[in-house]
Amino acid sequence: MAKIVITEFMDDAAVALLSDHHETHYDRGLADRQEDIPSLTGDASALIVRNRTQVNTALLDATPGLKCVGRLGVGLDNIDLEACKARGVAVFPATGANNQSVAEYVIANAMLLLRGAYHSSDAMLSGAWPRQQLMGRELAGRTMGLVGFGAIAREVALRASVLGMDIVAYDPFCMADDPGWQLARNVSLDGLLELSDVVSLHTPLNDKTRHMINADALSKMKPDAVIINAARGGVVDEDALAAALSGGRLAGAALDVFEVEPLTAEAAKKFAGIGNVVLTPHIAGVTDESNVRVSAMTAKSVLDHLAGAGHG
Repeated sequence: MAKIVITEFMDDAAVALLSDHHETHYDRGLADRQEDIPSLTGDASALIVRNRTQVNTALLDATPGLKCVGRLGVGLDNIDLEACKARGVAVFPATGANNQSVAEYVIANAMLLLRGAYHSSDAMLSGAWPRQQLMGRELAGRTMGLVGFGAIAREVALRASVLGMDIVAYDPFCMADDPGWQLARNVSLDGLLELSDVVSLHTPLNDKTRHMINADALSKMKPDAVIINAARGGVVDEDALAAALSGGRLAGAALDVFEVEPLTAEAAKKFAGIGNVVLTPHIAGVTDESNVRVSAMTAKSVLDHLAGAGHG
């Protein structure tokens, strides 16, 4: 019987399924105590994480019998893939299981930011009637720009198109004959920034994408455009974004991911007093439904791999 260690939250039914087959240590708070993880994984065959657990060389060295890592989500920047490959450790992201949740998050925030009317409760409760000030804009007839054109971005494109938006996308790794281009017009990054009323980011974080949305990129956007980042925090230069928002050079932003996660009070200071920004704690892909899908897919991947490795 193999040992499985789960360091972040997972659907109870999936945890029970794993426990039925193998010794399973589940502590959803372990990501807050990274220093405790190596002492628990020394004899583990599988590790299941979300985005906060750092699967680095030190942890891999402390887990010599590790066969696989299950990722409850799709981003892999917290996992040293090269080190895993060198040790023969398979990595299983839950590809596709939270696409719908992220797509709905993007559309919901596009509506919220363009309409601009949904933070009026305090004014209304005070007896104010700010009707003229809250006359916002519709999605229909406007342009959605998708930076990165993978599976989640295409789900956004489908929904935005149904709502009457024009779609443009930038993805240098997407071939010109990809059928996905039936959903969007293929443009350069500068072209996308200049054309779009809503910019949604869908890129991984690497050396080429870090701070790709910087002061120069933001200056190319329409002053009444909005930007949504549910990809990775480091893709956006947060200081430059805060300056653009506070200076009236951008109409709004929704950020679900940050350069420092969890977002600390100190790191959040740059956004203090900015009324046209929405901050959420990396939950775009986490709904009741997606948690079940992601957890079930990850549990199956890990159990199948352990069975193939002789631990079934």
